Amino acid sequence: MGSNVSSPLIGVSSYLEQCRFGVWDIPAAVLPRGYLDGIVHAGGMPVLLPPVGTWEPAHLSRLDGLVIAGGADIDPARYAATREAATGPARPDRDSSEWTLIDHALRAGTPLLGVCRGMQLLNVVLGGTLHQHLPDQTGTAGHLPVPGTFGRVPVKVIPGSRLAAAVGDRVEVHCHHHQAVDRLGRGLVATAHADDGTVEGVELPGERFVAGVQWHPEEDGVDRRLFHALVEEARG
Repeated sequence: MGSNVSSPLIGVSSYLEQCRFGVWDIPAAVLPRGYLDGIVHAGGMPVLLPPVGTWEPAHLSRLDGLVIAGGADIDPARYAATREAATGPARPDRDSSEWTLIDHALRAGTPLLGVCRGMQLLNVVLGGTLHQHLPDQTGTAGHLPVPGTFGRVPVKVIPGSRLAAAVGDRVEVHCHHHQAVDRLGRGLVATAHADDGTVEGVELPGERFVAGVQWHPEEDGVDRRLFHALVEEARG
């Protein structure tokens, strides 16, 4: 079972990157601070989950919720596609580790929020596919105007959905992605869209909290409603 305390333990997938700090330039487990602040602000306690070792169901049994963070493109082989020129380098460590985390969370009923890459991987784990370069579909680069800079994208959310309960029927969000959901995975419902038709949010209907957003709620220090929704589910 989970932590059973007033501050639910929320696991967050993290990256292994070469990092410089102090006198060091070494591989390290890293995560944008916004995830940590969002979870703590919502009343949870974040636990970093780096892509090392092998995750077992018993590991997740200690957690009350799970966030799969944003990051690099998913290996197209994971959804039986041929790599396109615009697709970034594969990160097999993250693909494998986070795939396992999602699979265990779905089996255990652990509340789950996928962010950007995390939403895409949730879709792929459930048998869905991705557009490998979104500008080829939309004709614009509005979702990723400049590398390292977030686009501001208006999003419509389907009334009555779990996402609408958290953020309302229309919201302007921070986006930084050049890939997007193509075919939806098993059971997933698209519950948020950009004006150009891009799927910006998905969820599994039912009592379990399983949702993904293509945008980056960790970048908004004021609107942390998705983290609050996850932590409240984790308390339950």
